[in-house]
Amino acid sequence: MTWRHAIFLANRELRRRTGRAVLTVLAVSLAAALLTALLTIALTAETKVLDELAKGGPLSGIKVSAALPDPAQVTQDQAQAGAATILDQSAIDRIAALPAVRAVVPVEVVGTTVVVDAPKRDGERLDAFRETVIGVDIAEVPTLPVTVLSGRLAAPGSVTEVTVDEAFLQRLGYGRTEGDQVVGTSLSLGSERPLRVGNDVRTVVRWTRATVVGVVAQDAGQGQILAPRELVAASRQWVAAPVAGDGIGEEDLDVPTVTPFAGAFVVADRIDDVGAVRVAVTAIGYSTSAPENLIASVDRYLNVVGIVLTSVGVIALGVAAIGIANASLAAVRERRREIGVLKAVGATDRDIRRVFLVESGALGLIGGVLGVALGYLIAVIVGIVVNRYLIEQGFQAVPVAVPVITMLAVAVGSTVLAVVAGILPAAKAARLPAREAMGSV
Repeated sequence: MTWRHAIFLANRELRRRTGRAVLTVLAVSLAAALLTALLTIALTAETKVLDELAKGGPLSGIKVSAALPDPAQVTQDQAQAGAATILDQSAIDRIAALPAVRAVVPVEVVGTTVVVDAPKRDGERLDAFRETVIGVDIAEVPTLPVTVLSGRLAAPGSVTEVTVDEAFLQRLGYGRTEGDQVVGTSLSLGSERPLRVGNDVRTVVRWTRATVVGVVAQDAGQGQILAPRELVAASRQWVAAPVAGDGIGEEDLDVPTVTPFAGAFVVADRIDDVGAVRVAVTAIGYSTSAPENLIASVDRYLNVVGIVLTSVGVIALGVAAIGIANASLAAVRERRREIGVLKAVGATDRDIRRVFLVESGALGLIGGVLGVALGYLIAVIVGIVVNRYLIEQGFQAVPVAVPVITMLAVAVGSTVLAVVAGILPAAKAARLPAREAMGSV
C-alpha cells in the first residue's frame, strides 16, 4: 500500500464519519487557538513593549538632582571637574552631549499659594495652602514617568492649564478613580516674594488663574501640580526679577536666589545604557537615581508570564490530543471488519498503521491551521482593546507582533501531537489478526 492509497482511505473514512471528524478538529482548533493567542500576546509584551521602553522612556530614564552628594563622597574626578552647584542650561547641554543620552528634560519648580475655587467633597471650603508646581515640557511627557488617570494633559505652552496628582484629589476628599470630579476646577496660584521697605518686610503676590484639565500619576518631581514649563518659568522669572513702584527702588528689594532648574530627567538610548549614563552624570557632580532594579524585574516578570501562558496553551493542546486518541480508538473498534478485509487482500501491519496515522495527522493539521488563524484573530482583538486603553492613558499604541515562526510551530506541533496521539490506536489496529478482525465474514 502506497502513501497515496493510505491518504485515499483516510480521506474516505473522515468523510464517512463527518460528525466525529468535525468535533475532533474543533477540539484541536480551540486548543491551538488558545496557544497561538497566548503566545502572540506574550511575545508582543516581551519583544514589543520592552523594546519600545528600551528605545527611551520612563524605564530608561534617570532622575538628576541639582543637590550635590555628600562632600565626603565626592570622587577625585568630580573634584577635578568642578562639582556643579546648580543645574543651568549649560549643565543640561553638557549632560545631553554625553554618549548614549537620547534626551534631557529639565524640571522646574516654583512654590505657590493655592486657592481652590470648588469646595471639598463634603461641601467644606478648602483653606489656601502652600504647594509646589512642577513645570516640564509637555511635548516630552511620553518620556517622563507620567500617566494620565483622568482628563488630559495641559496643552503645550499653556499658562492657564494644569494637571494634579492623586494627593491633590485626597485634599478634596476624592479617590483615585474619581478624578473626573476635579477636572474643570479653577485654581488661583500665588507666587510670593519678599519686599523690604525700610525696616519693614512685606510680601508681594502674583496671582495666576489656571484650570485643572486632568489628573496624573507622576514621579517627575516633588509636587501635587504638574504644569507646562512656560507657566512655571513665568512665575519663577517674576519671583527673581526686581519689582519697583510707589517710590520703592531696587535697592529696597530682597530678591530670593532661584536655581535655574530643580532637576532633570535624562533618557538613555536604551535600557542597557542606563547604568553607563548614570555613572557619567554622577561623575559630573550631580546626584542621580534610576529604576535599574525595576528594569530587571520587568524583564523577569515578562519571561515568567510567557512561560505561564505557554504552559496553559500546551496543556490545552494535550487535552485535544487525548481527544484524538480516544476518537481513533473508537474508530478501531468500529472498523474491525474493514481492517480484516484490508489484511485479507494483502495489507501489512505497517500499511494499517499508516492509514490510521494519516487520519490522526490530518485531523491535527486541519485543526492546527484553523486554530492558528483563530488564535491570531483573538490576539488582534485583544490588542485593539489594550491599545485603546493605552491611547486613552497617553501612551503610544503597541502593534501586535506577527510571530510567523510561532504560528508555523503551533500548526506543525498540532500535527505532530495528533500523530503521536494516534500511535497507540494505530498499533492496536495493526495487531488485529485478519481472521479475528473479519469476524463472521
